[in-house]
Amino acid sequence: MNNQTVLSACLALTAAAVALQAGILVALYLAVRKSGARMEALAVEVKTKLLPAAETAQSMLVDLRPKIETLVSNATESSNIVRGQLERLDATVNDVLDRARLQVIRVDEFLNRTVDRVEDATEAVHKTVVSPVRQVSGLVRGLSVGVEAFLGGRRRRRREASVQQDEMFI
Repeated sequence: MNNQTVLSACLALTAAAVALQAGILVALYLAVRKSGARMEALAVEVKTKLLPAAETAQSMLVDLRPKIETLVSNATESSNIVRGQLERLDATVNDVLDRARLQVIRVDEFLNRTVDRVEDATEAVHKTVVSPVRQVSGLVRGLSVGVEAFLGGRRRRRREASVQQDEMFI
């Protein structure tokens, strides 16, 4: 084989390789072009569908922002008012409880003094009324027993006999 045939074979092989590479490049070009067209269609679809929604959301946020700020400031103000009212209520309840405690203490002292006075009065009544009555009663009994003993010694003996007879029937 000669050099010429080898050279022709190498040239033919190189030409086929270059043609194959050119075909692959054309196929890549067509695939990229097709993908680009799809990407452009997706971009247009995103622009037509998503961007208006995003713009609407942004405009809603812009419109709602002052309302939300007003709502938050009103909630803060209401919270402060409620806190102030609760502090006033707490102070009032504490004042009422303190006054009630003082009244309970006063009532307790009053009842203690009253019970002490009743005890003193009872003791005074006992000393001035009951003791003399007992003494007088004791004297009256003593006198009645003495008079009875002096005058009625006979009656007693008769009574004792009648009591003994009554006991026999029982």
